Amino acid sequence: MLNIVLLEPEIPQNTGNIGRTCVAIGARLHLIEPMGFSVSDKWVKRAGLDYWDKLDVTVYDSYPDFLCKNFSGNESVNGNRPGIYMATTKARHIYSDVAYEDGCYVMFGKESAGIPEEILIEHEETSVRIPMFGEIRSLNLSNSVAVIAYEFMRQHGFDGLNPVGELHRLKWRES
Repeated sequence: MLNIVLLEPEIPQNTGNIGRTCVAIGARLHLIEPMGFSVSDKWVKRAGLDYWDKLDVTVYDSYPDFLCKNFSGNESVNGNRPGIYMATTKARHIYSDVAYEDGCYVMFGKESAGIPEEILIEHEETSVRIPMFGEIRSLNLSNSVAVIAYEFMRQHGFDGLNPVGELHRLKWRES
């Protein structure tokens, strides 16, 4: 399972979209305060449509609270702590060059500023970026989450996802 972490998200529609993506792939969503909205905000729910009640979501008071509750003595079944990856435009490593282990966390920063450099410097080897053309600063937060989340799913064989898409009214021809 993938853990998506949003550090101080500011735009409710992005968080709603990300919540919907998490439900679609069976990921957990971790939200770190302060946020620019309430999780009960109508724009969060509207962007997440009718999926918000199916979302496995946890809200933390602060980044230290998140670390304490997820990385203090928390070990995976093979005896290793799950990794935490920092998604940032400043990283040396490309997101698709990383082998994401089951149970890992991928953190994304707030829309206006990303993840603070004080946090990034502690995670130099696990910071990843999505390559972009030219001088563009960044992708939309919900798009960035989707890109990396589906790379995780691809690496794990799309485990648990629908194997074949179905049409609504018609049927695909048998192959």
